[in-house]
Amino acid sequence: MNNKTSSTISTQKAILKSQKNSSVWSWIPSLYFTMGIPYIVVMSVAVAMYANLGLSNTQIALYTSYLNLPWVIKPLWSPVVVALKTKRWWITFTQIIMGAAFGLTAYFIPSENFIGLTLAGLALVAFNSATHDIAADGIYMDALTEEKQSFYVGIRSSFYRVAMIAGQGGLVWFSGYLYHNNGGDYFDAWTKVFAGVAVYLILAGIYHMWSLPKIETATSNVSLKSIYNDFKETYISFFKIENIGIHIAVLLLFRLGEAQLVKLAQPFLFDDLVNGGLALTNEKVGIFYGTIGVSMLTVGGILGGMIVSRDGLKKWFFPMILAINIPNSMYFLLAFFKPQSDFLIGGAIALEQFGYGFGFTAYMMYMIYIARNSGKYKTAHFAFTTGFMALGMMLPGMVSGWLQEMLGYSNFFLWVLICLLPMVILYKFVHIDPSFGKKAE
Repeated sequence: MNNKTSSTISTQKAILKSQKNSSVWSWIPSLYFTMGIPYIVVMSVAVAMYANLGLSNTQIALYTSYLNLPWVIKPLWSPVVVALKTKRWWITFTQIIMGAAFGLTAYFIPSENFIGLTLAGLALVAFNSATHDIAADGIYMDALTEEKQSFYVGIRSSFYRVAMIAGQGGLVWFSGYLYHNNGGDYFDAWTKVFAGVAVYLILAGIYHMWSLPKIETATSNVSLKSIYNDFKETYISFFKIENIGIHIAVLLLFRLGEAQLVKLAQPFLFDDLVNGGLALTNEKVGIFYGTIGVSMLTVGGILGGMIVSRDGLKKWFFPMILAINIPNSMYFLLAFFKPQSDFLIGGAIALEQFGYGFGFTAYMMYMIYIARNSGKYKTAHFAFTTGFMALGMMLPGMVSGWLQEMLGYSNFFLWVLICLLPMVILYKFVHIDPSFGKKAE
């Protein structure tokens, strides 16, 4: 029996053992909720914070987009993560380190040079969060069969969305509450918010020491040469995947519009009416954008996972491309008509977020589809796909603030809607196995 066959049998035995000894529900919800918190705070909640603290839209979009860089380049160290320690170890370690980094960020917010210092703290969070994602996605793919991966993709996405509610909704709302009830000081309000996040992540790291499945052991006798060889083989094998050029293009373009919208949605909701915004308070933004909106996004994600599990990814891929892009028109309508009705504003945001959640399921499954046959490189190859996903968010996001200030909100949101076209054209070249993602009879 060769080493590959032996490794496969060992992995199957480990999966069966983990399913007996560790309930999936004891770790998937908490793991993906905890995965979501640092990413949402760095990429979205920080946008709200910097808007409250007086930065321009150009600065906000540029700086927070740069923070995407660790997620872009994480494939550079993903082979090392896999080789040196168990995925379980990396998950608990990085959660505790992220808690400490958020504590430092909270300490720096009231300082005179808060912009550079808080960005440094958030960069430390981002680096560890990217490393955490490699291990978390790896343990998900190792512990579950392909059929169960398809079924639970909606669940994991949903708890990631719950983290978005807690971040974009709860934390933004709480910052407004503290602002209005503690002397009108946003610096003090955001310091307390970030300190709370720090405490949560440290507690999450302690909990996951107990709850995560034990399906692997640390690699022994690891040398620099073996790491380099694995590193080289991982990259070569990834770029040898069939149709990899099309795959990369999809990863970069699938969310082209959303990558720009997400950086300006909150500044638009916060901005004064005279500047073209809707002049909403933090509390309202937290409720409309971060709670109602993300709740609908979660419903869309669950529905998307159920449908893909029933019919397969291929059948729903194009409808989901439309679903993640066309509802962006809601922001164009809000900017054009500037309604003052909470019902209309909340409804428009909810519709856009539902479409995003529904369509994003296809994106998640497509990344799994790319890495599905990679054998021992499956974890690293999935990390590659998430790196390209982050690059697809980073580059458009960097220029989005400048584009908005040049075009105005209405024309900017119209441009976001037009960004659907490249993916519609690219779809003709996408080939997906009709059986992929479909639940076995």
